[in-house]
Amino acid sequence: MSPADRVAALFAETYGTQPTGVWSSPGRVNLIGEHTDYTGGFVMPLAIEERAYLAARPRSDRRIRAVASGRGLEEVDLDDVGPGRPKGWLAYLSGSAWVAEANAPDGARPGHGWDLALLSDVPVGAGLSSSAAITCATLLAMDELGGWQRPLAELARWGQQVENVVVGMPCGIMDQTASLLCTTGTVLFMDTESGAIEHVPWPASSDDAVLLVTNTNAPHVLADGQYADRRRQCEEATDVLGVPSLRSATLADLDSATARLTADQAACARHVITENARVLNVRALLEAGRISDVGPELTASHASLRDDFRVTVPQLDVSVAAALSAGAFGARMTGGGFGGCTIALVRREDIDDTAQAITAAFAVEAFTPPEHFVARPAQGGRRDL
Repeated sequence: MSPADRVAALFAETYGTQPTGVWSSPGRVNLIGEHTDYTGGFVMPLAIEERAYLAARPRSDRRIRAVASGRGLEEVDLDDVGPGRPKGWLAYLSGSAWVAEANAPDGARPGHGWDLALLSDVPVGAGLSSSAAITCATLLAMDELGGWQRPLAELARWGQQVENVVVGMPCGIMDQTASLLCTTGTVLFMDTESGAIEHVPWPASSDDAVLLVTNTNAPHVLADGQYADRRRQCEEATDVLGVPSLRSATLADLDSATARLTADQAACARHVITENARVLNVRALLEAGRISDVGPELTASHASLRDDFRVTVPQLDVSVAAALSAGAFGARMTGGGFGGCTIALVRREDIDDTAQAITAAFAVEAFTPPEHFVARPAQGGRRDL
C-alpha cells in the first residue's frame, strides 16, 4: 500500500468517511546556502524523496481535528489558534488553517474547520525540514479545496508565516519554497531577496557523484533560542554595516567596521558574506557539469558554520571529518545546525565505505549510531489522490 493510500485509510478509520483528497510535500536537503535565506542571500536546496502526506476533508464548523500515524486524535477550535498556540505537532496543521483564513482571497475565506490525517516519512528533528513538508502539504490541500489557486511561491510565504507566527520559529523562506517548487533532477537556486528561482540540473558526470546524507541522531532543536540568537546577531551586524541586508555587504565592509561590531556579530556576518559567494560558485560549477569540484565549497561551508556561525555539534563535525577521510569530494552539515544531518558528495561506488567510516567514527566517540541514505533531487508538492 502506498503512503497516500495508508494516510487515506488512517483518515477513514479515524473519521468514518473518506477524505476529499490526499496531498504531499517533501522534505529537503540544502546543498549549500545555510543561514542566508533570512538575510536576503542565496540558497540551493533540493527536495528529497521522503514526504509528508496529508488527507483532508472540510468540516461545516470551525473545529480542526487531526490524527497522525503513531499519535492519537487531537482537536482545537480555529478561533483558539494564534501566535504561540497550540503547541506541538498540531500547531503546523491548525496554524496552516489559521494562516490560510487570514490570507485567502476576499470572498473566499474558508471560515470552517477541517478533518485531517497525517503520515510523514521525513525524519523529525534531523534538519530535513519535516515541519515545512507538513505545512506545505496542508496548505496545498486547503488551497485546492478552497479553490483559491494561489501561486506556489505565495503558499510558501504562508508556510513561513505558520513557522514564524504560530510556532514561533524565525526561519527564512527556503524550506517552504524548496518543498513546494523543487523539481525532479534539479537543485533549486533561489535569490531570497528578489524571490527569483532557477532550476539547476543535477549533472550526470563522469565521477557519478551522489549525495550521502547522514542523520547523526544528535538532538536537533532550533526553537530553543539558539537559531533566533544567530539571526539577531546577523540583524545587528546589518544595522552596524548600514546595508539593506548582509547580501549587500562585502568582506571589505566587514573589515572597515570591525571596531564597531562585537566578535559574534562580525563572525556571523563573515559566514553569511562568504556563504553567499560559495552558493554562486556552486551554481556555476553545476551548470558547467563539474560536480566533483563542488566538494571543496561544501567543506568550506562546514568550516564557516563551525568556526564563524558556531552551529555545529561534535556529531556533525565527526561525520564530516570521517567522510572526508574516506575520500569524499566534500562534506558539510545541512540545515540549521545544533544537530541534524550532514551531507557528503561521494563517488557512487564509495557510498557504503563512506557510510561505514562515519558509523565507525561514531562508535569510537560512543555516539548514538547514525543513519544514512542517498538524496536524489525529487519532486515538490503535489496531489496524490
